Amino acid sequence: MANEKEYVKEITPQSEDFSRWYIDTIRKADLMDYTPVRGCIAFKPDGYELWERIQQAMDRRFKETGHRNAYFPMLIPESFLQKEKEHVEGFNPELPWVTEAGGEKLEERLALRPTSETIIGHLYSQWIQSYRDLPVLLNQWANVFRWEKRTLPFLRTSEFLWQEGHTAHATEGEARQETMQMLEIYREVVERELAIPVWKGQKTPSERFAGAVDTFSIEAMMKDGKAVQAGTSHYLGENFAKGFDIQFLDRDNQRKYVHTTSWGTSTRLIGSMIMVHGDDRGLALPPRMSPVQMVMIPVGPAKMREKVMERFDPLYDAFQTAGIRVKADLREETPGWKYNEWEMRGVPVRLEIGPRDVDNNQVILVRRDTGKKVAVSFDGVVQTVRDLLEEIQQNMFEAALRFRNDHSHLHIDTLEDLKAHLADVEKDKGVAGWVLAGWCGDGSCELKIKEETKFTSRNIPFDPPVYKQTCMTCGQKAQHTVWFARAY
Repeated sequence: MANEKEYVKEITPQSEDFSRWYIDTIRKADLMDYTPVRGCIAFKPDGYELWERIQQAMDRRFKETGHRNAYFPMLIPESFLQKEKEHVEGFNPELPWVTEAGGEKLEERLALRPTSETIIGHLYSQWIQSYRDLPVLLNQWANVFRWEKRTLPFLRTSEFLWQEGHTAHATEGEARQETMQMLEIYREVVERELAIPVWKGQKTPSERFAGAVDTFSIEAMMKDGKAVQAGTSHYLGENFAKGFDIQFLDRDNQRKYVHTTSWGTSTRLIGSMIMVHGDDRGLALPPRMSPVQMVMIPVGPAKMREKVMERFDPLYDAFQTAGIRVKADLREETPGWKYNEWEMRGVPVRLEIGPRDVDNNQVILVRRDTGKKVAVSFDGVVQTVRDLLEEIQQNMFEAALRFRNDHSHLHIDTLEDLKAHLADVEKDKGVAGWVLAGWCGDGSCELKIKEETKFTSRNIPFDPPVYKQTCMTCGQKAQHTVWFARAY
């Protein structure tokens, strides 16, 4: 038999090298594989199912708020990108181009979409003629391309999967309401389904989406203290409407430009979920996201297996009927081997049943989040597991929230304080976390923080735990209270 501890031994401890731990974990859990094209990965079934569950959670909410799915071309003419100058300048370094097709050079280069505002703007200009055509509330599930210099599976890849919503409205008020509504949907999905606490807030101008009037985000803290931008929602104003001449005839028979929004999340949510909840044993998946919510493992000598299976099989059927995503592990490996594998794969609950359990009319349930083991009667076990899955979901969120709070620094008020904090962290090999700081609004002060510490502004939170009075950099009166952190 293989070494029962092999799964854990092959995963680098988080404290030793967090990035190596992450790669070891996603490879060992069989979520993805590398491909011959730099920065492009293949999603294996367990990895893709995580994306499917995120899709389902979001898509349902999108449709409940009146949005419909559509699909737009991947190839975008270069002239379209030139129509919104700030937009193309923001993406130009990351754009892959198609210059030849069918053996002939193209008259105009075609970009592999980094995002779809331009092609959608072109089509909206044809589809929207009157106020009766508004609002337009569309979303697409697609792949996009951004030629990243440094890549990390799921979190930052040259090709990735995402959803991008694009809406058009008659007034600024309606468009801004849409922007906030979608940001709140993102928060709800990420916190309730992925069990990741986030801060909602507005991006600073330097971090704003290229071509937007205002950008808003949800930001999440990973276990190494770094930040991930988990979702963004943009109020685009009339910028793209003017670039693509999207006008409509209003109720007063006047021609006006529409106000547009765009909003998106991506497969980086998979990486975020792994980095927030995983530990040195591997994955730890929230029950609502996990492809398998419970694994059932028969134990005991082979000669007693028939006795065990007489109770095992009906119980398995009962869990399936109840809608619990259950898997039976009947492989001829030792129980210890199976326990290690399913812990590594992050399955929330393990059910063990052996001959003695059958005699005692019970099963053994083991939680992945705490490791706690408990004997439970056969009577009502299905409801017990249902309740336990919800308890684990909530516990994982609360654990992530505690970690975030423990590594959010509210009393570092100057740049010198921040540099001293980072020196202490480096000496102790600790977690730098995030800093809540005052900012005067001058881009040079924000840039200085980045240059001297590699901390970037994450967002200006709507409801910060405290309000800062002075700018961290220059000491002048603060116009904003901002989260700063190193980020993926």
